[in-house]
Amino acid sequence: MISLDTLSAFLAVSEGDLIEELVVTLLASPQLALFFEKFPGMKKALLHDLPRWKSELLAQLKQTAVPEALAGEFTLFQQCQPLAHQAFCLKIPSILLYLDSHQSPFKDKARELVAHSVAGQSMSEPQHTLFLQRWRLSLTLQTLALNQQLLDSEREKLLAELQQRLAMSGQLAPVLSDNSDAAASRLWDLSKSPLQRGDYQLMVDYGDFLAQQPMLQKLAEQLGRSREAKAVLSEQAPLEAFHQLVREPASVPEEVNGIHQSDDVLRLLPPELAALGISELELEFYRRLVEKRLLTYRLQGEAWHDRVSQRPVSHQQHEEQPRGPFIVCVDTSGSMGGFNERCAKAFCLALLKVALADNRRCYIMLFAHEVVGYELTADDGIAQAIRFLSQRFRGGTDLAACLQSVLGRLATPEWNDADAVIISDFIAQRLPEDLVKTVKKHQLLQQQRFHAVALSDHGKPGIMRIFDHIWRFDTGLKSRLLRRWQR
Repeated sequence: MISLDTLSAFLAVSEGDLIEELVVTLLASPQLALFFEKFPGMKKALLHDLPRWKSELLAQLKQTAVPEALAGEFTLFQQCQPLAHQAFCLKIPSILLYLDSHQSPFKDKARELVAHSVAGQSMSEPQHTLFLQRWRLSLTLQTLALNQQLLDSEREKLLAELQQRLAMSGQLAPVLSDNSDAAASRLWDLSKSPLQRGDYQLMVDYGDFLAQQPMLQKLAEQLGRSREAKAVLSEQAPLEAFHQLVREPASVPEEVNGIHQSDDVLRLLPPELAALGISELELEFYRRLVEKRLLTYRLQGEAWHDRVSQRPVSHQQHEEQPRGPFIVCVDTSGSMGGFNERCAKAFCLALLKVALADNRRCYIMLFAHEVVGYELTADDGIAQAIRFLSQRFRGGTDLAACLQSVLGRLATPEWNDADAVIISDFIAQRLPEDLVKTVKKHQLLQQQRFHAVALSDHGKPGIMRIFDHIWRFDTGLKSRLLRRWQR
């Protein structure tokens, strides 16, 4: 069976040009132009994805089989091409019969070309050449029409996919993207899953809730690894002038420091001003003013002065901490229901936003009686995020099993540099001592970091003492009202 790609190659039909024309037409559509004007980062992500689409279209053309009638006609054409003139003339009746029986678009033109031969004589050599040329042209037009039909079908599919992904990306961009090209590209990749509007509307709703809790987003941004600078002192470093501001006593009007005699009429004590208002004491007031013996407030303070000293030159070597993945463990016990549940899910979305901006992985683990995982930065990350947000928090708290799962994942090379984040109210059973020792070992030997996001002030200190950092977000009614008032 002849493939469309083979037929196009024989007839010199440029499939690459056809695909390029399809892409240009697609990108010039008004729907895409308006969207790209609003989200320029998405346009870069789409352009980055174009080579893959082109290669998939080419692969589709190569795999598409040519219709049996066209394949048979092309085979007959190939058989006739190398024939000598006399042999070709003898084969003309069978060619015409085949074209008629298979309803070839070339049948009428073929009979017309044969009819132009001199009556009672065979076809001349120029007519033979013209016949083959017109036949080839007919086959080329049929191949182009077949290519165009297939590309039109693919264009409709591609446009439908683009519209679905653009709608999803446009809705989720304010939630998950920080307008950076990296975040837009990752978000575009995550939108490959075929989802309807009602599916990802849940993410939009939690994004709106996150916007009402800016402290959650701030905690997520602070939670990532930071850059550290290490000062290294050269052994034979030259001395250089070092300017330093120091605080020294100075007579500047900053604060009252007692009473003294002076002629400062702006800082007179009230009794002195009273004496000025009595005619019998007015002359005495002026005499004491001349002698600088009026009682006034004494003001003193401190001022900053520039002190120059010599010290060796020191250099800063900036060693950037690797930005590893996030492993986020979410407590789904019954005590985490209601407002705590919404905060925990919104915080995971905030971490996903950070992960997309920094090109990091984000893996969510739900723990109650069992541990369930969702990787939000996988190819189907949006679908997994929707499944995570659809979960309901009810049951017990098995923090020990969750930490065991986290340690098992941290032991693998791809997750070795991950930040482990536990979101819970930490109202749970005491952790086994061997588990606590294992966590401490990971912290000391492998420099792995464990973060606690505490959603309650009633968490057990004995559990939380194993964490490197404790980020508190009190979900009590008083704290919620205070945060709303501050907004």
